[in-house]
Amino acid sequence: MSAPSSVAETFTPGQPAGEKTAGGTMGSTQISPDRPQGDTARDRLLSSTAAWFDSDGLFNVLAPRVACPSESQDPRGAPHLQAYLSEQIQPALEAMGFTVEILSNPSGKGGPLLLAERIEDVSLPTVLGYGHGDVIRGQENSWTRGQGPWTLCADGDRWYGRGTADNKGQHSINLCAMEQVLRARALEQGLPTANWAEARLGFNAKWLIETGEEAGSPGLHQACRTWRDRLSADVLIASDGPRLQPSRPTMFMGSRGAMNFDLVVDLREGGHHSGNWGGLLANPGLILAHAIASIADERGSIQVPEWRPNSLTPAVRQALNGLQVDGGEGGPSIDEQWGEPGLTPAERVFAWCSFEVLAFETGNPAQPVNAIPPRARAHCQLRHVVGIDASDILPALRRHLDAHGFQQVRVEKFPKGEFPATRLDPDHPWVKWTARSIERSTGQAPAILPNLGGSLPNDAFSVDLGLPTVWIPHSYPSCSQHAPNEHLLASVARQALMLMAGVYWDLGEAAAQALPRIQR
Repeated sequence: MSAPSSVAETFTPGQPAGEKTAGGTMGSTQISPDRPQGDTARDRLLSSTAAWFDSDGLFNVLAPRVACPSESQDPRGAPHLQAYLSEQIQPALEAMGFTVEILSNPSGKGGPLLLAERIEDVSLPTVLGYGHGDVIRGQENSWTRGQGPWTLCADGDRWYGRGTADNKGQHSINLCAMEQVLRARALEQGLPTANWAEARLGFNAKWLIETGEEAGSPGLHQACRTWRDRLSADVLIASDGPRLQPSRPTMFMGSRGAMNFDLVVDLREGGHHSGNWGGLLANPGLILAHAIASIADERGSIQVPEWRPNSLTPAVRQALNGLQVDGGEGGPSIDEQWGEPGLTPAERVFAWCSFEVLAFETGNPAQPVNAIPPRARAHCQLRHVVGIDASDILPALRRHLDAHGFQQVRVEKFPKGEFPATRLDPDHPWVKWTARSIERSTGQAPAILPNLGGSLPNDAFSVDLGLPTVWIPHSYPSCSQHAPNEHLLASVARQALMLMAGVYWDLGEAAAQALPRIQR
């Protein structure tokens, strides 16, 4: 393992990367040291995987992927979406023996999708992997750490670059872990080193890589419905989102849903002098502020009855019992008195709904004048869990506002940003099996979350494909994923690479054959 460097190290396409820091304790991130290994084939796999990481293996794979400016929110990024799949992901999968096809988006809009499969025997379990190769806008002029969005730069434990956390780094870890397992299986099976891709994993593998997640995943659900047979599997095992804490391996089985909407009070044309009309004309900002205050009280507890879930079951409570929410270095401190009374922080963010005001405008905040404004607008969001009727979220709000005398407040559904809530029972056999595999590799029981606090298109897999879904995130809450200075923690990436290698190894063992299968 290299010693920590005092200067940032960068990768420029066409040049080899220098030494990087990895593993152990770095900065304030306390990652458990490598678990002592024995002399089984699995033990040797974990040791060789760690050594590959320490020799810059993952860094060198990830650097050219970060260098590809695959921005799905910018039309100029369209050629790079195709290039990312054809130049970065397709060769890596084909080298492992996958059959790969890049397909146009079935919706007619959005970037292409990559489908890959490696079928050894139809009687074996089939695992679907997922990732997205697109990133949000680079925000080149706003970075203050690293070398900007398109150069992978190691500075202590942090690897800076757009997509390091969301999601290029995460699916690269999983793809590289699968390659390490193939190489280890080849050794176990007595194959020549050059023929490692001919080894048997002991399970069937499929991959779906999209390029539009940051733009709302256009065509993803249609693709899953249209290509349902091609994507048929027994389980989804994928990586996105953050760990509960940087040092704690984490699993989640779904995500909170999201509904964005605007609240609008539009009373008249033009502003009117507050000296002449103050006390005579209703102020839309005040009306809207009081309407919002009726939705959630002074500590953020939701007051709309239909937005209060009944799905905080004993199994969910047990899974969340004792879990500590920690954003890591640079993360904010939890406001202990905020949110639903009587719930732990973990229950509030993973098992309850939250109402947020994301923006509020009345008058001209940049240049205020002495005039009563004619209108006010607030952009709001409800993060909701399983147990809330998503189709009744806005109708329930309308009824609530009317009952409280706010008939003049208009509710406008936002055209983007809607995700349904999904969740797999924490007692599901695939959840328990994966947790045992992770603990076997790390010596640490993973945190098991019924669902992610944020939102992602999990319903494409749980509903459209009908799969149990297990997510193993490799990032952390303070990674700046949608902001300048996005980064991946090297210590987390190293541990993640090893635990994913363990998962893929265990999938090829006899015990995995008894896990639930999807009848086709």
